[in-house]
Amino acid sequence: MTEDARRWAALAATALTVLVIGLDTTILNVALPDIAVDLGASNAQLQWFADSYLLVLGALLLPAGMLGDRYGRKRFTVGGLVVFGAGSLWCALATSASGLIGARTLLGVGAAVLIPLAMSSVVVLFEAHERTRAIGVIGASTMLGLPLGPILAGVLLQHYWWGAVFLVNLPVIAVALVAVATLLPESTGDRGRRLDLVGILLSSGALAAATFGVIEGPERGWSDTLVLAGLIGGGALGGGFVRWQQCDRGLEPVVDPALWGEPAFRWGGVTAATASLAFFGAMFVVPQYLRGVLGADALGTGLRSIPMVVGLLVGLRTTMALLPRFGSRTLGAAGFAIGAAAFVLGSRVTVESGYLVTGIWTFAVGSGVGAALFCGQNCALGALPRARAATGSALIQALRQVGSVLGIAVLGALLNAVYRSGLPVGGTGGLSAGQVAALGQNVTSGVAGAARSGSAALERAVQSAFVGGLSATLWVSAAVCLAGACLVWVALPDDRVTSRGEAAVPAQPAQEAQSSHALDAAAD
Repeated sequence: MTEDARRWAALAATALTVLVIGLDTTILNVALPDIAVDLGASNAQLQWFADSYLLVLGALLLPAGMLGDRYGRKRFTVGGLVVFGAGSLWCALATSASGLIGARTLLGVGAAVLIPLAMSSVVVLFEAHERTRAIGVIGASTMLGLPLGPILAGVLLQHYWWGAVFLVNLPVIAVALVAVATLLPESTGDRGRRLDLVGILLSSGALAAATFGVIEGPERGWSDTLVLAGLIGGGALGGGFVRWQQCDRGLEPVVDPALWGEPAFRWGGVTAATASLAFFGAMFVVPQYLRGVLGADALGTGLRSIPMVVGLLVGLRTTMALLPRFGSRTLGAAGFAIGAAAFVLGSRVTVESGYLVTGIWTFAVGSGVGAALFCGQNCALGALPRARAATGSALIQALRQVGSVLGIAVLGALLNAVYRSGLPVGGTGGLSAGQVAALGQNVTSGVAGAARSGSAALERAVQSAFVGGLSATLWVSAAVCLAGACLVWVALPDDRVTSRGEAAVPAQPAQEAQSSHALDAAAD
């Protein structure tokens, strides 16, 4: 095998590692209704099935990238695959909601190692003029897993128990392990400065505490001691993290101040996080609507979830083609505006609405938010110097994961609160407190319980309550997209390419030189 063929074969091995992550991102959403019924999970536990994974993933992305740079990227990639495989097996064999949450946490640890090191391998294996194509291969592998997840989950759930959706990861991981071990060269980065362990603990603790408070608020009550401790403690830890990062102690910082000081990188990362918040919040609530209200089975839910993911791919590809002519600012703002309009359309669905309108608005959400996501990442990555490519990429991914966690936590909590408040309580035809407690766990259990009662009116009441919660979450998502459009238009640079091949608004020479000097000095 020639050296060039070996490099691309190594990239293919790396692509396999992120394929399983893309699969896991959407495959769980389709299985959630079955898991909810089988394990008797509450809405808060359903959120933790997703958030325990995303929470750990977002919290550990940066330290995992730092450790891989320091002790060997190949070694940590192999370790990440082993951990991800063990987590997948644990998920499949879990017999309780708490056990599945623990298994999903372990999956998050494995994914946190794999994602930044996959991007690092691109930097190690390829020269600058080849990296665009190589990054496209990695990105396509991740995106390929998104539409495959719902279909694969639907097929498996038609014939097997829900644990099969996690076992499907194991053969892919086995192939990736052999390929990485034999094809990927070992490499390390800078070992000069010590890791900022205090910064890592503060940032991880802030995210975990705040997310716990948001998810458990509707379940326990916003005045509950644990909820308040989570929200207040998360804010305090976040403030302490910001203060700690402002002091130069000669450590490797969690957030490189030189990188964060670049407006294109900073606001591009925030744009990507905002897009992830809107997209993954919708990905959490839509499958429940398809199962509980439209009555789709597992495979039908998987197939009907595809338009949103296909829309995401269309938005990415279209934006890539139009970017040189219109620039990130215009296309990013337009993408958020399309997403906002689509969410408003989705908020108008009723119990009687068919699937056609849902397919239209979910496709539009994917297209618009996908465009905004690409524009944000494009600006952020374009501002990175070569010396900070791996660290900067990990920070962007961490911001995206924070957005995903907040999207599922905040919108899931809102869905839960509005759904429960919409159930009829007391009076003629109303539910007792015990019935509300039983039916209010989640819409799937609620519809199943109503169907067992033989009351069509009760089943409709449960569905109507859920549609009310869905409408509220989509209005919030629309507001997030509108805020994102304003952010993009004000903060992102105009990076159009003129007919002469120049940027529409070139950087000022003095400012550019000063920025480059600061980043290179930080890299040294």
